[in-house]
Parts: sequence; C-alpha cells; structure tokens
Amino acid sequence: MSQEEAVVKKNKFKDTIDSIVVAFVVAMIIRAFFIQAYKIPSGSMLNTLLIGDHILVNKVAYLFTKPKNGDIIVFEYPLEPEKDFIKRVIAVPGDRIKMVNKKVFLNGKPLNEGYTRYESEMVFPEYMNPRDNFEEITIPKGYYFVMGDNRDASFDSRFWGFVPEKSIKGKALIIYWSWNFGGKFEFRFNRLLKLIK
Repeated sequence: MSQEEAVVKKNKFKDTIDSIVVAFVVAMIIRAFFIQAYKIPSGSMLNTLLIGDHILVNKVAYLFTKPKNGDIIVFEYPLEPEKDFIKRVIAVPGDRIKMVNKKVFLNGKPLNEGYTRYESEMVFPEYMNPRDNFEEITIPKGYYFVMGDNRDASFDSRFWGFVPEKSIKGKALIIYWSWNFGGKFEFRFNRLLKLIK
C-alpha cells in the first residue's frame, strides 16, 4: 500500500468516526430538547396505545401553545415525579367536568368520546370509587384533568387529581415501533408510523 493510499484510508476512518460523533451529538440534542422516545408498558390507554407500542413525544409542542382537550400527553406523575405517565387531556383550565354512570360531561354537555374502552359493566357509586361517578369540579388555572382511554383500568385524575402544567413533558406524536411480547411474540407492522390521536 502506498503512502498516499494509507493517508486516504486514515482520512476515511477519521471521517467515519467524526460522522458518528456528530450524529450522536445531534441525537442527544434532539432527545434533550425536541423529541423523546417512550415505550408503553400498561393497558391504560387501550385501544389507542397498546402495550409494546414505542412512541415519539414532541417536547416542544407546548412551547407557544397550551394543551387542548383530546391531546395525549406525557407528564410527570404528580405523586411520584420520577415516573412518567401518558393520558388524554379531558378538561383544561376553566372547564367544568363531571362523570355520571361512566359518561363524561364537559361544561354541562355530554362528551363525545369515540376512543374510550370499558372492560366492566359494573358501575361504582361515587362514595365507593370515583371511577364511574364524581360531582362536577372546575379545573383551576395552570392544571389539567387527564384520563386513560381504557376507563375501567386507568389510574388517572379521577383518583389523584390534576396535572400541573409545569409537569407536562410533551405531546404524543407517532408510533415508530410496536410488538407484542406477551404470550405470542409478534411484530405489529400495521402500527408503524401511525399518528397518535
């Protein structure tokens, strides 16, 4: 090998290393400020999000706007801020919300929720459990009321209260990967690049 070939090879190797380092730095910047990946570990958002869905969350979605009704957000769980939860925004500051026999009423009108799932026909009275019934409350400024789409199997604002705006990490954007690893292992190719709404 000539000296010139050795220099070219050395430069190609250095360029490859430089490219990898730059790609890594860019990926870390994107993750820190713009997009973050999450894996769905529970069934609280069925059938919108399945256990084993891998999603991307837009961390700058609320830089200049506020979350709105129907948005699916990732936030720090108020009782344990080191844990991240994902739920749907049902009521925003100033809204009035109540639940009567599993039906949500927002500002006095029944909410049309085509995304919900119910696993039980049993309806709990409010004095036993707020899952299916609770009196009207008004959402305070700077807070949000969130619920899982799988209403009978979601631990959400009905049980532990409001989500502070400062705890919101971003808006769920897209499913980039999905697989079922419980029982029968399978890739869910039909869910790839599916927008979350």
